[in-house]
Amino acid sequence: MANVAKKVSWSGRDRDDDDDEDERAGETTPLLNGTGAAAGGRQLTPSSFLGFGQLSNVDLNEDIRELDTELPRARPNEIPHNEKLLSLKYESLDYDNSENQLFLEEERRINHAAFRTVEIKRWVICAMIGIFTGLVACFIDIVVENLAGLKYRVVKGNIEKFTEKGGLSFSLLLWATLNASVVMVGSMIVAFIEPVAAGSGIPQIKCYLNGVKIPHVVRLKTLVIKVCGVILSVVGGLAVGKEGPMIHSGAVIAAGISQGRSTSLKRDFKIFEYFRRDTEKRDFVSAGAAAGVSAAFGAPVGGVLFSLEEGASFWNQFLTWRIFFASMISTFTLNSVLSVYHGNAWDLSSPGLINFGRFDTEKMGYTIQEIPIFIFMGVVGGILGALFNALNYWLTMFRIRYIHRPCLQVVEAMLVAAVTATVGFVMIYCSRDCQPIQGSTVAYPLQLFCADGEYNSMATAFFNTPEKSVVNLFHDPPGSYNPMTLGMFTLMYFFLACWTYGLTVSAGVFIPSLLIGAAWGRLFGISLSYLTKGSIWADPGKYALMGAAAQLGGIVRMTLSLTVIMMEATGNVTYGFPIMLVLMTAKIVGDYFVEGLYDMHIQLQSVPFLHWEAPVTSHSLTAREVMSAPVTCLRRIERVGTVVDILSDTSSNHNGFPVVESNPDATQVAGLRGLILRSQLIVLLKHKVFVERANLSLVQRRLKLKDFRDAYPRFPPIQSIHVSQDERDCMMDLSEFMNPSPYTVPQPGSACAGGVSAAGVQALPRPGAAALGGRGQSQRGGGHGDPQGPRQVPPGEGRPGGALAGTDVMRGGAAQQKRAPAPQRRGAPVCGRWAEDWAKPMVPGAPCCPGSPARRCLPLPPASSSPRFLCFPEGSKRTLGSVSSWYRLSLRVG
Repeated sequence: MANVAKKVSWSGRDRDDDDDEDERAGETTPLLNGTGAAAGGRQLTPSSFLGFGQLSNVDLNEDIRELDTELPRARPNEIPHNEKLLSLKYESLDYDNSENQLFLEEERRINHAAFRTVEIKRWVICAMIGIFTGLVACFIDIVVENLAGLKYRVVKGNIEKFTEKGGLSFSLLLWATLNASVVMVGSMIVAFIEPVAAGSGIPQIKCYLNGVKIPHVVRLKTLVIKVCGVILSVVGGLAVGKEGPMIHSGAVIAAGISQGRSTSLKRDFKIFEYFRRDTEKRDFVSAGAAAGVSAAFGAPVGGVLFSLEEGASFWNQFLTWRIFFASMISTFTLNSVLSVYHGNAWDLSSPGLINFGRFDTEKMGYTIQEIPIFIFMGVVGGILGALFNALNYWLTMFRIRYIHRPCLQVVEAMLVAAVTATVGFVMIYCSRDCQPIQGSTVAYPLQLFCADGEYNSMATAFFNTPEKSVVNLFHDPPGSYNPMTLGMFTLMYFFLACWTYGLTVSAGVFIPSLLIGAAWGRLFGISLSYLTKGSIWADPGKYALMGAAAQLGGIVRMTLSLTVIMMEATGNVTYGFPIMLVLMTAKIVGDYFVEGLYDMHIQLQSVPFLHWEAPVTSHSLTAREVMSAPVTCLRRIERVGTVVDILSDTSSNHNGFPVVESNPDATQVAGLRGLILRSQLIVLLKHKVFVERANLSLVQRRLKLKDFRDAYPRFPPIQSIHVSQDERDCMMDLSEFMNPSPYTVPQPGSACAGGVSAAGVQALPRPGAAALGGRGQSQRGGGHGDPQGPRQVPPGEGRPGGALAGTDVMRGGAAQQKRAPAPQRRGAPVCGRWAEDWAKPMVPGAPCCPGSPARRCLPLPPASSSPRFLCFPEGSKRTLGSVSSWYRLSLRVG
């Protein structure tokens, strides 16, 4: 299974994310439950429709490069399916700063002036993110407008020609051929060049901001394919929109600008080097996602709220200001450029890619008797959204099983494009809904079999870009559409949009959802007008807006941000309360049946996504029950050969390793001294930072943080580093590079998913042998002069006995809690002071350190009746800058 799973994964590559360009050859990535590659297929048979709340996860393990001498394997026609498995091809980002000696020395050198310079750079980067995101949105909008206009003019002229002569089948063939050809190009560049560019990209960005490292998600190549793909998808006539992909595009732009270099182009501009770490990069990606929403809908406030509600799992006040600044710059840039393009340089009337237009609230207000009607529309939107998600779930499962080859994915996309054109043509051909053309705002009116001076109203919806169709349904006067026309369009477009989402093309679901909802919402308004005998309050345009909000809310389950987006896009706050009612009702009803569309696709990709709240049953678990054991440890002074063997070991693909200091007497306690990351060890091996070379003065200079930042984010694989046999016998001193004060869990502590996610760490060791789960042994590297490499150590209290490492069981660092700010530097004077110097000594058995040796503890501000403390191992050094971030955490760290 491993050799075909990549075809249905987001990345579709045999390489890891930005950090790993070439991964370990011949390695088979295990599953989260410890099994190997999935074996055997099983038919998915949920007991009921309500069972969609617990979706099955598909094993999407990484495809590993085969050895040259190995015969190629036959590709199966069907991918086996295993239930409730998480793929270990995804790694976690490391949001915790490693406060080693190099980091502390750099912090002490930063004075107040340098700190202000760093803050100014953050604002400059946010401004650049907004400018470039707005320019990319302008490019997409202008190209789509011109190409789509050319296509519709050609098809319209052909239809009018053959309407008089006969032979409209040639017009149908032309329309379907044009759509399929354009979509074929858009699908090929996605399927064969960068599969992660498929879809809207919102689930991928959600995972990235949640702390999951998605392969290739923020690369320059992904941005180019995303932009070209969405242009071709919209021009190809698919039931898609160009607004959703703008969120992914903004995130990629933010990730690239904030690093001051392009690893794809191999160009380093030597700027913004301080921000080359996961913590800073995550904040800028949040700003890029918000800028994308702002450019798409002309809603800067909605962009900030979208990044807060759907994207970022970390937030603070300073980040809010910078993200809002980026969103404001983005919509202003788009507005200015499009105004100049349309010939109205001084009239800033194009704030976003789509503008819903203004509603006349004097004529279209709402009364209190309409409140139950709005709630009912929310119920309908929730049910239809759940149906949409359920159908798309089954369709995605079918694609995962059978349509996993790129060539098949391209053929499916072409088929959908041709079917969409055929359905649209047949619907227009069969419709006899003719409306007077005088006074209408239809861009490409089709007369077909209507009388002179009239146009076919069905063509208004199908023979147009989805954005313009939505605006027409909102603002066309009453009587512009026949109820049968709206009913048939809603039915057909619902299934077309459901079929389209999940294709290997760059496309969003925002606009199709709004179009479906606007169609049945306008039909609902027309029905009310008939029932109330033409009452003025039963305006079809108003109910089209409510139906659009209900349908989109029922599919993606957004509430707060979508309310503000709809209000900003319409330029009207009058309908704020009805939109809130509709969205809340749609979310409640939809959640009763099935998850939101984005969360569903995250689960289908087997991503270890950490939600805001831990599962209910997790509170009864203890840390020892979920830790991986035996834990792989390193000595403070370790043999190079042992380090290389541990990093090359495919059975324990950890990203963090506890560093211990044990007594020569094996029965004594092995004390935890720190934590070192895989990326740090690789950099040390690459620069050959060995004790013997330092003693012989062979090391020309001392390693600095800049060396680690230069290697970020694509650290070389261990296989690319050559270590001779003589060098394997050398020793490495990890004291200077390890984090001497990692966050740990006390022995009687719970699994504390909230604490792990708030800490933002890749690995979380726990002092105490109880973490071994009864195994009573801990694997660690060989000591000084020990040629035997890893050996077993007898159990002992107070030594590392387990670790929550990487994505083994619980991804530390995967989800920063919104209420727990990450370490914020408040200037050199604070960051340079030791927290231990401010703490008071505690005796064994103290409330914060039960059953542990003497520690030093900082009392935290009381938030409840029980006292809370922040504890440190004896001799640990953690700065006040990071300790202050833990003051709002409601957990005890030992």
